[in-house]
Amino acid sequence: MDDKFYGDISSELAKEAYAPISSTHTKSKKRNLKLGINSSEIFLSDPKMLGFVAAKHKFVGKMVEGFESVLEVGCMDGFGSIIVADFVKSLTSIDFYKDHIEQAKINVEPHRDNISFVGGDFLEYKFKKKFDGCFALDVLEHIDPEQEKIFLSKVVDSLKSSGVFIVGMPSIESQAYASKENIKTHINCQTASQLSNTLKSYFENVFSFGMNDEVLHTGYSKMCHYIIKICTSPK
Repeated sequence: MDDKFYGDISSELAKEAYAPISSTHTKSKKRNLKLGINSSEIFLSDPKMLGFVAAKHKFVGKMVEGFESVLEVGCMDGFGSIIVADFVKSLTSIDFYKDHIEQAKINVEPHRDNISFVGGDFLEYKFKKKFDGCFALDVLEHIDPEQEKIFLSKVVDSLKSSGVFIVGMPSIESQAYASKENIKTHINCQTASQLSNTLKSYFENVFSFGMNDEVLHTGYSKMCHYIIKICTSPK
């Protein structure tokens, strides 16, 4: 017992009662998940950002809980995918950046048999089925404004008639505080009202939320760092 712990002050009762999560949650051999390069860099350079990513994906997971099939557009290296996968029967995750998909297939897919990572350009990829739900977090701001209609039409085409679409992006107001690197890559940020008006051309109902750090709310949209829309009844 003593060779597992440092020091002599903690009681034997405390040591005997202590059990690492790895010893209680894993039925087979111990697992050590490797993060993809993108998630690793975020964790090492600004670790709180992964908390924000996790919070967004947990919210999505709760909104689509129990869905038979869900499509994720822009999965990066799969960090958020594994969170949503725990809430749904089947998750298909697509990204057009080859390194992301290669890392997700190696690092994440072996740990969840209900995730399928797909390498492809969503704007042209032909899925063999329609989905109950679709979500795209931190994707639309990277879409060429000239191709936004193509993107959203593709979302609608990918959904069943009762399908739900969840989209999240940094607000245009947040860009006043963004780094030069982020501003350069964010080519399609919008206000909350602009995004709602756009989405109403494709869905009967659009419900609006905002986020600041990990906190999701329905507060004043111009003070939201991040905006999220839940869309139902595709047109």
